[in-house]
Amino acid sequence: MGDPMGEKTVDEKTVRVRCVPGAPCWVSLTARDLDLAQAFYGPLLGWTFEPGPDRWGPYLRAVVDGVEVAGLGIIGGDWEVPVAWTTIFGTESADQSADGVRERGGTVGVGPLAFDAGRIILASDSAGAAFGIWEGEPAEEVWMGAPGTPSWIELRTPDPFAAALFYGEVFRWDGRDPAHFEVRYEHERVVLRVEGRSIAALRGAEAGLGPHWEVFFSVADTGAALRQAVELGGKVVGEAVDTPYGRVARLSDPEGGLFSVISPLG
Repeated sequence: MGDPMGEKTVDEKTVRVRCVPGAPCWVSLTARDLDLAQAFYGPLLGWTFEPGPDRWGPYLRAVVDGVEVAGLGIIGGDWEVPVAWTTIFGTESADQSADGVRERGGTVGVGPLAFDAGRIILASDSAGAAFGIWEGEPAEEVWMGAPGTPSWIELRTPDPFAAALFYGEVFRWDGRDPAHFEVRYEHERVVLRVEGRSIAALRGAEAGLGPHWEVFFSVADTGAALRQAVELGGKVVGEAVDTPYGRVARLSDPEGGLFSVISPLG
């Protein structure tokens, strides 16, 4: 995944960070206390931080091996946003995507707003799950999977097939090149694959939690990550379990932001 904020030079090689139309390509945390967020996520996921654009409030880029992998910000003004991770999809046209959201029963809460690397929208789908849309310089590759990076994104919703129709129509999944972009059903999930990699899924809702997109960050050892998260002030929300995609567990950060960690099986 790439940060919609520019480009970065790593080991004398330029890594351009660009949106991937139709797919999740960035995740961003809305926090109340950025110092607290840095003290938690930095040690847990091996992140360092760099300042980002502050047009709508303080904003940081989380960096792994010189590449931006996530954003952390404080929403300013009158916007009332809970502490949460937001999944952001790429698009060729923010205006068309915004129209698509409204036409299919979703809500556009903010935007399209112009910023340094394109235009952005904050929206919710027809079931109420929040997500973002970014129109920027397009790319086909999603950089994800190494320790400390988002390696899986999952929508939990009452009707995953209805959700698949919503997102599929908004982001034109059926009209994209199947050699690069594929939607399939596997392991009781509707799964998105980009460049041969499964990156996101839509599946049934959970008791006690409303519809939401959840971010899974890659770690070397899920058990060790849980212990470290508690030491850093977080909480274990769900016990570690083995899945077809790795060993996963849900956590909350010190301000209550939910996310999951995932490590390889075996």
